[in-house]
Amino acid sequence: MTMHAKPNPAPFPARRLVAAALALPLLFSFGCKKEAVPETEVTVQAEHPEQGAIAEHIVADAVLAPLAQAAIAPKISAPVRKFYVQRGSRVKEGELLATLESSDLAAAALDNKGSYMAAEAAYATATKAQVPEDTLKAESDVAQAKANLDLNLSIVKSRKALFAEGAIPGRDLDTAQAALVAAQAAYDAAAKHLDSMHSVSREAALKSAQGQLTSAEGKFKGAQAQVSYSEIRSPISGVVTDRSLFAGETAPAGAALITVMDTSSLLAKTHIAQSLAQRMKLGDEASVSVPGLPDPVTAKVSLISPALDPGSTTVEVWLKIENKAGALKVGTPVKVSITGRTDANAWKIPAASVLTAQDGAKSVMVVGSDNAAHRRTVTLGLEDGEDVQVLTGLAPTDTVITGGAYGLEDGVKVKVGPAAADDDKKPEGGKGGGAE
Repeated sequence: MTMHAKPNPAPFPARRLVAAALALPLLFSFGCKKEAVPETEVTVQAEHPEQGAIAEHIVADAVLAPLAQAAIAPKISAPVRKFYVQRGSRVKEGELLATLESSDLAAAALDNKGSYMAAEAAYATATKAQVPEDTLKAESDVAQAKANLDLNLSIVKSRKALFAEGAIPGRDLDTAQAALVAAQAAYDAAAKHLDSMHSVSREAALKSAQGQLTSAEGKFKGAQAQVSYSEIRSPISGVVTDRSLFAGETAPAGAALITVMDTSSLLAKTHIAQSLAQRMKLGDEASVSVPGLPDPVTAKVSLISPALDPGSTTVEVWLKIENKAGALKVGTPVKVSITGRTDANAWKIPAASVLTAQDGAKSVMVVGSDNAAHRRTVTLGLEDGEDVQVLTGLAPTDTVITGGAYGLEDGVKVKVGPAAADDDKKPEGGKGGGAE
């Protein structure tokens, strides 16, 4: 009997390869069928442009400063005798704050007072006694010399007549004429002395007496001023914010001893770009956000510097804030918002809906009639922090995407709906609006 050998069965891996090869055509046949994929639709928030009033707000950092401040320094060096105020004390203009030791100054003032009184007496003597007496004597001398001159004139006249008749010798006429010359000389001297008394001597004597009196008065007032410097008074009304020494310590001249600030109103001092400052005017409304206070406080523009700051080329602007209750503190850094230009009938949209390209171009996404998002280039105007004015690029009937516009491609299908409750439910590409 003939024996036939049976072929060995294929190993297991080979059978798997054969099976896979047989299955490939089936897979390709199924893969050729293309199922329809539903188009993605993004949920966004949208609204129409709104017409109404809008005001520009210029925002900047500022620091609160007092309305007035006085760092009071003594003009003399002396120990402090007594303080009448502490830090936090409210004082009025002219109120006594402290006194310094001044016994030596008071003694010097008393000495100068005596000299001044003596100068006053000398001036009274010169003006009421000496000068009038000298003038009166000079006038009397002139009158006497005039009488003597007139007498000698009459004698010479009579002796000339007698000499002509031969009644007297020529010797007597010569004697009379010599006496007349002497009388004339005496009169001329007296008259000249009187003239000098009126024009020079009297005035010089009065000026000398007045000068001595003025000098004595000046020294006396200077000594009184030195005594007054021992009293430290407040030049303004306000609150004592600093007191550097204690009673008994020596206060050096020129060093601040007490600081007083008027905090009834404060000034928020800030620096604004020149282009923005040009839009402002005194009295413009503003608000100041203060750390620790829930609501901004109102303020008004009280000063716009007429010159640029040389270091920063900005304009310094002051805002005045009422602070009667003293809730605001000097030196606090704050945020200020100044109301600039306004438009009562502006078309405006939320600022969050505006997209900014890398080149600075502004655009928004609008919902078209095809229910798709489309980018629209716009020209903007005033901005108040929440809304922004649209000058060109939008119509009142346009539906502007205010939420979910960031990352949207032009032409993506959208539907208007409420914002997602959390980030997990937000569709891809539908994050909140903002600037690119």
